[in-house]
Amino acid sequence: MPRVSPKRPEDLPPDLAEIWHRYAGTYGPFEAQLEVFAHVPAALRHLMPMLMELRAAGTLPRRALELAIVVVSKLNACDYCIAHHQPFLAVEGIPPEVVARLPGGTDHPALTACDRAVIAFSVAAWEDSHRVPERLFRALREHFSEAQIVELTLRIALTGFFNRFSSALGIEEEATAHA
Repeated sequence: MPRVSPKRPEDLPPDLAEIWHRYAGTYGPFEAQLEVFAHVPAALRHLMPMLMELRAAGTLPRRALELAIVVVSKLNACDYCIAHHQPFLAVEGIPPEVVARLPGGTDHPALTACDRAVIAFSVAAWEDSHRVPERLFRALREHFSEAQIVELTLRIALTGFFNRFSSALGIEEEATAHA
């Protein structure tokens, strides 16, 4: 149970309820997070549609995105976000034993050079963003356009935001997160 009272779509004005249903119906089972975000209408109006637009654009490969999200979520020990995003790595062909060792264990043959670059950059960008080595950007440029690198960095920062938001407010994983 979150530390604030959950708000359901029926408690919201129609425009916010529509965003809720669109997001919950297309992005994934994040109802517990939506129930808390609903206290701040601007969060529903801007954060959720931005995430849907980023996903619809498909600029960043899903495998890279989910790797970054899981790595940062593990660094922050955000069980909520790990539970929601870890299953996508299996869909992307990354075995559970590899995921369990993240962010370490990058020498596994199931991980590509691109995967290793995403993992290393995710750790560096989250843990010490003032000192991201140029070699990590060179490695990313071998696999991604500048727009993709910008989105990857944005998604790393947003993941940290969602991790801290969910953990601080005690948002718990939905039963449908693994489905």
